[in-house]
Amino acid sequence: MNRVFRGKTLGRASRVAPALALVLAGCVTAPDVREPSLASPDAALRARAVAVATQPALVEAPAPSEWWQLFGDGTLTALQAEAAASNLDLLAATARVEESRAQLGLADAARRPQLSADASYARSALSEHSPMVLLGAPTEPTSTWSLGLQAGWELDLWGYLRHLSDSAEARLQASGFGMEAVRVSVSGDVARTYLLLRGVQAQEAIVEENRGIAEDLLRMAESRERNGVATRFDAAAARAEVAGIEARLSQLRHQRDALMNALALLLGQPPRELDDRLAAAGLPPMPQRLPVGIPSELARQRPDILQAEARLRAAVADIGAATADFYPRISLTGSLGVQAFDLSDLGSWDSRRFSIGPTLHLPIFQGGRLKSNLALSEARHRLAGIAYQQTVLRAWHEVDDALNAYTTELKRHEQLQLALAQNQTALNVAQRAYQQGTADFTAVLVARRSLLASQTELSDCATASALSVVALYRALGGGWSSALRPETASAGDRS
Repeated sequence: MNRVFRGKTLGRASRVAPALALVLAGCVTAPDVREPSLASPDAALRARAVAVATQPALVEAPAPSEWWQLFGDGTLTALQAEAAASNLDLLAATARVEESRAQLGLADAARRPQLSADASYARSALSEHSPMVLLGAPTEPTSTWSLGLQAGWELDLWGYLRHLSDSAEARLQASGFGMEAVRVSVSGDVARTYLLLRGVQAQEAIVEENRGIAEDLLRMAESRERNGVATRFDAAAARAEVAGIEARLSQLRHQRDALMNALALLLGQPPRELDDRLAAAGLPPMPQRLPVGIPSELARQRPDILQAEARLRAAVADIGAATADFYPRISLTGSLGVQAFDLSDLGSWDSRRFSIGPTLHLPIFQGGRLKSNLALSEARHRLAGIAYQQTVLRAWHEVDDALNAYTTELKRHEQLQLALAQNQTALNVAQRAYQQGTADFTAVLVARRSLLASQTELSDCATASALSVVALYRALGGGWSSALRPETASAGDRS
C-alpha cells in the first residue's frame, strides 16, 4: 500500500511541477532597461571637417593599426614590437581575459546536466543503548559497500542561468576589449616617450652647439680684455653664458636618462638596459599622410568604447538574472547504483538502488535579499550607462583636442622657422659689429640668447607636432585591429 501511494505521489508531482513551471515562466518578462542617450557632437564634427579640408596630410581613410610606422623610424617600430610582447600591463590584461574566460566556463557549466560517480565503504555498529537495539536490532559490526552514479540538471525555464551566462560572456568581451585598450595605451606611451627622448636629444645637440659658440665668444672677450679693447664686463658675461649653458645641458641629460628608463619600464626591462640602443638620433620627420578614418567609425575603433558597451550588456543580463531569481527553481535529480553488506553481493540484481524525481525551490521569505539584489543590479546598470556616456564623450573630446593641437603646432612651426631665421641674421650682424668695435658685447649676448631660445622653441614645437600625431591616433583607438584580434569567446569553445 505504501509503495503504491508513493508511486502515485511521485507521478503526480512529476506532472504538477512542470505545469507549475510553465505557468510561472509565462509571467517572466525581459528586463525593462533604457539605453543611455548620447549627445550629438555636431560642432566637433564641423571642426573635424574643417581640419581635414585645410590640412593636406589629413585624409579620411581607414586609420592604420600600426600607425607608428608612419614616422618611418625603425627603432620606434622595433620598440613597439618588443612592448607588445613583454609589457607587464599588457601581460596582466591578457591574464584577465583568461580569468574571464574561465568564469564564463563556470557559468555555462551550471546550465548543463551534471553527472558524478561515487563509491564508499563503511563499517559500523549500533550502541547498546541505541533505540534501534532496544527494538531488536543487532549490535554486531557490519560493513556497507556502495557504488553508483549521481545526476542532476536544473531546468532553466525562466532564464536565471542563461542571464548569468550572458553576463559572463559580456564580461569576457569587456575584458578582451580592455586588453586592446591597454594595447592602445601602451603603444601610445612607447611612441610618446620615444619622441620625447628624441626631442630632448635634439635639444641637447642644439645646446652643445651653442656651448661651442659661447666658448668661442668667451675666448674672444678674454682676448679683447687682455688687449685693453674690452672691459671685464664682456668676459664675465661670456663666462656666465657658458655656465648657464652647462647647467641646461645637465638638466637635459637628466631628462634623457629618465626617458630611457621609462622606455625600459614599458618594455619590461631593467633600468639602463636600452641606453646603448637609444644613442642620440634626430627626431623622426612628420608623416606626410595621416589617415584619420571617418567619424562614424569612432565607436568601432575605440576599444574602451566597446568595453564600456560590453559592460553595459553585462549589467542588463545581471538585471535579468536578479529578476528571474524571484521565481522557483526546478531541478531534476537522480541516482543509480548498488549497495550491499558484502563486496561480493555488489553484482547482484537485488543490490540495485535508484532514485529519480524533481526538486522545487520556491523563495518565500528572504529578508529582502532578492529585492536588494535587483536594486543593486539596476544601480550597477545605471553606473555602466553613465560610464558608457563618459567614455564616448571623452573620445570625442580627445579627437577634437588632438586635431586642434596638430593644426596649431603646424602653424606655430611655420612662424618659429621665420623667427629663427631672423634671430640668426640678428646674431650675425651683432657679431660683426662687435668684432669691428661698433657694438658692445651686450648686443651679442642678447642676440645669442634669442637665437638659442628660437632653436629650443622650434625643437619643442617639432616634438609637440609629433606628439600631436601620437595623441590623434591614441584618440582614434589606433594600435589594435578588430580584424586581427582573436575572438574572446565562440560557441564552439565553451566546454
